[in-house]
Amino acid sequence: MQQILRGCGFEYYGLLRHVPQSPVQQNPEPWAAALAGRWPEQWPQIYAAKKYALIDPMVRYLAHAQRPFRWREAMAAFHKDAHQRRMEQMMVDAFGHGLEDGYIFPIHGRNGILASLSLAGKPIELSPVEIALLEAVARKAFWRLLDLKGEAQALETVLPADTPLTRREMEILHYLAEGMTSMEISKMLKISNHTVDWYMNGLQDKLKAKNRQQAVALAFRHGLIS
Repeated sequence: MQQILRGCGFEYYGLLRHVPQSPVQQNPEPWAAALAGRWPEQWPQIYAAKKYALIDPMVRYLAHAQRPFRWREAMAAFHKDAHQRRMEQMMVDAFGHGLEDGYIFPIHGRNGILASLSLAGKPIELSPVEIALLEAVARKAFWRLLDLKGEAQALETVLPADTPLTRREMEILHYLAEGMTSMEISKMLKISNHTVDWYMNGLQDKLKAKNRQQAVALAFRHGLIS
């Protein structure tokens, strides 16, 4: 994983397992949930000391994200937030430690987000293909690390044996995994957007997925696509 990330130009990364916070936890500590990572010297200590986890726009955006996103997207989403100045100060501190820009790749399970892969360093423009590749890397690394820790089985799900996917559903699933939208898929298959959405609803029902992103994740996990 580190070799792939360095090859893409990312100097820093963190594969963090999502740990739900209880209402009484006033200072969640993301580093404690790290499965693997490499960050600038002293940055985790500064992040903790200044309690940035309480206002971190990436952490807050991640809670509702269904797809990979760039740091700037999270900042833009909270541009009118009451904690905007603190968020901006956090980004200034991060920049000063070499964390100039970054991406976050959510890893979903049946009951929501399980983990995320954060990539950071110099600004890098990723293509849709590269984003799809890194999504696959994030999922593979997460499940492999959990497997090594003996914790994967508790999170794995079973695909119902009596719900085989049709050829058309498999086609749409593959295009969806490539990052295509309903409109792009409809043009590729020469069918309407509504028909694509109809197939997608059927896919989600069969895979017991809450959304499209989770349907793709489950399909990868069960070997339906690769």
